Amino acid sequence: MPRADALALVIGGEPCIGSLAGRLAELARASSDAAIAELAVLQHGVVARAQLVALGIGPRAIEHRLAGGRLHRIHRGVYAVGHTVLTAKGRWLAAVLASGAGAVLSYRSAAALWDVRAASGATIDVTAARGRRGRPGIRLHCDRLAPDEVTVVDGIPVTTVPRTLLDLAAVVDRGGLGRAASRAEQLRLSDPLSLGDLVARHRRRPGTPALRELLAAGRVGGAATRSELESRFLALLDRLPLPRPEVNLPIELGDRWIEADFAWPGERLIVELDGRATHATVAAFESDRARDRAAAVAGWRVIRVTWRQLHDGPRGLARDLERLLGSPAPQAAIS
Repeated sequence: MPRADALALVIGGEPCIGSLAGRLAELARASSDAAIAELAVLQHGVVARAQLVALGIGPRAIEHRLAGGRLHRIHRGVYAVGHTVLTAKGRWLAAVLASGAGAVLSYRSAAALWDVRAASGATIDVTAARGRRGRPGIRLHCDRLAPDEVTVVDGIPVTTVPRTLLDLAAVVDRGGLGRAASRAEQLRLSDPLSLGDLVARHRRRPGTPALRELLAAGRVGGAATRSELESRFLALLDRLPLPRPEVNLPIELGDRWIEADFAWPGERLIVELDGRATHATVAAFESDRARDRAAAVAGWRVIRVTWRQLHDGPRGLARDLERLLGSPAPQAAIS
């Protein structure tokens, strides 16, 4: 089998796809040491033994490089290239590589990668298929994750934000979970699979009750569950005799363009959906106010709708929308 094809098979089976796929031809043509260096650059300084073998570097050559200090064993079958001073991402990816095909960073370590919770301790959380063995320094969780519960961040396979919060709910207290969810909103992290849908999918998992409480209280539902926030707003509009808005509409405001979440051009009305993320940083707060001011100068009215307003006060929101759009709704339309 040609070297590039062999490497492609290994990369496809190992949890380290990322930008490496686009460099297979170059790696196959490069010298062994150059190929190792390229792998290391793309993988935060670490490489897997199976990858080296696919590059044509045999067991003796690997042992020679270990003896000479060009490779350093981090886990069985996973090496640091050139030195052992790895970043957190290097240590995380090494743990994932050591846990076999399909393994992903998860739980506390995934939360640290997403920056929704500070890393704690030296042990790294990894989720892999059943039958895998744990390694020193790796806390292995055996589970089969659905395809929409995993992703890749900076070349590291990891659970999605909603799945990370679901896992985190089982191992931290409610205060820690709430802070992680708030941080996800602050960072405007989003995912096509909403947290509500994930909770419904895993009704009996440990931690699900805590997440359900957060959702019911309206304490989760900004950027971390963006699709659910939009769905709730559209569902509200569906129950009202109001014209349908334009969604994600580009609007020119003088010398700048914005993309409005929802807009009624004829009525010059913009509705922006806000999670707490919008107000969580000074930069975001100032940017949104400048944007609203520019819209007002251009003759647009802007209102901002939060998750709590949609969840707890839809009747009042409906009355405001009907007045702004000049189309009153029956009192019984909203419950």
